Amino acid sequence: MVFLELIEKKRDGGELSAAEIDGMIGMYIDGDIADYQMSSFLMAVMWRGLTNTETATLTQSMAESGARFDLSNLPGPKVDKHSTGGVGDKVSLLLAPLAATCGCIVPMVSGRSLGHTGGTLDKLESIPGFQVDLGHDEFRKQLEAIGVAMGAQTKKMVPADRKLYELRSLTGTIAETGLITASILSKKIAEGTESLVLDVKMGSGAFMQSLEDARQLADRLHQIAILSGLRCSILITEMDQPLGCTVGNSLEVREAIAVLSGDTERSTDLKELTLELTAEMLVLSGRSEAHSHGLHLAREAIESGKALERFGELIEAQGGNPRIIDNIGLLPQSPHTTVVTAPSEGWIMCLDARLIGDAAVALGAGRLVRSDSLDPAAGIELHAKCGHWINRDEPWATLYHGPGADVRRATTKLSAALSISPEKPAAIQLVKERRP
Repeated sequence: MVFLELIEKKRDGGELSAAEIDGMIGMYIDGDIADYQMSSFLMAVMWRGLTNTETATLTQSMAESGARFDLSNLPGPKVDKHSTGGVGDKVSLLLAPLAATCGCIVPMVSGRSLGHTGGTLDKLESIPGFQVDLGHDEFRKQLEAIGVAMGAQTKKMVPADRKLYELRSLTGTIAETGLITASILSKKIAEGTESLVLDVKMGSGAFMQSLEDARQLADRLHQIAILSGLRCSILITEMDQPLGCTVGNSLEVREAIAVLSGDTERSTDLKELTLELTAEMLVLSGRSEAHSHGLHLAREAIESGKALERFGELIEAQGGNPRIIDNIGLLPQSPHTTVVTAPSEGWIMCLDARLIGDAAVALGAGRLVRSDSLDPAAGIELHAKCGHWINRDEPWATLYHGPGADVRRATTKLSAALSISPEKPAAIQLVKERRP
């Protein structure tokens, strides 16, 4: 196979065969295709797109490019959730132990932050001692013991995705829906899940800015998931403002513990979305006969304290300090704080999630490139959100930072993110649509 011919074929609008896609992935993994050649191919895909057939084949080829977890002998439904990424999105920290408490087996392979969006692995690693690198046997034994494991993609799991994603992040080819779909679903197939709930974000803090773009991605994900043998449910959810009241790794762990402990006064949106997605998981996996029943089971698991207890078991199983459940002071703490106040009084009309995510990166809570180091304690706490009345000079955000933080850039981004109006805005609809 001459790879140049595949580049030209896709450039000219042709459809690649299964044999061509399989061969291309094999050659790239073996080092027979240079990054500059694959970059050219990815740009051709950005221009011409992938058909559903091509996307399904690419998904399977990537899933089979390395080791796969075989969980078929584990009793119980294997179900996972994936978010397309947002600011302050710590749902997985709550949802994984919550769904396990309700009888699901949750094999969750997660990612790290890049740009303005956060990463579940970075949040987990802010817990002292927590280990995200689990081998196949460790992963399986933990699922057998407590029904949930949250780990990183191993070096042997979907190596094609690891190489391609790194290249896409450097060449401006992240946003094509076929490539996004293959990246997400190949990892979920390899981790051994049977059912998958997808949270497709839309808004300023998401990769998909418009509802129409989110619909296109959601529908592509659903179609390819079904073709790949996965049961699938999809919600399109709002990401114009951060989810919950914190942005930053240990801060978000702290908020997750608060919600699982029943303290939801400032985190109503986070609790609502967690419950909605968990209910979808319970219905999809057969643990509940209806969405309303799934919501009831999930609420009960939080109110009884069992979900928080399971979170503690998860932390302990992966080497972390479970005492953080009762003492959040054991989480990393920033040496400095800076309070940001409102320039005028009125209703908060907008809190631009992208700009707040950029501010968190400036403080050290996120990465611009994968080699950047993180400050696990850095981040932002929001004291008011869209639809709240705020007075002039009233604190609306607190920055947590240490040495090396660009506080000036962060405060500039935050100032630009805040819009105040004399008119009260309409209530935000958190779940925009269920697809298809």
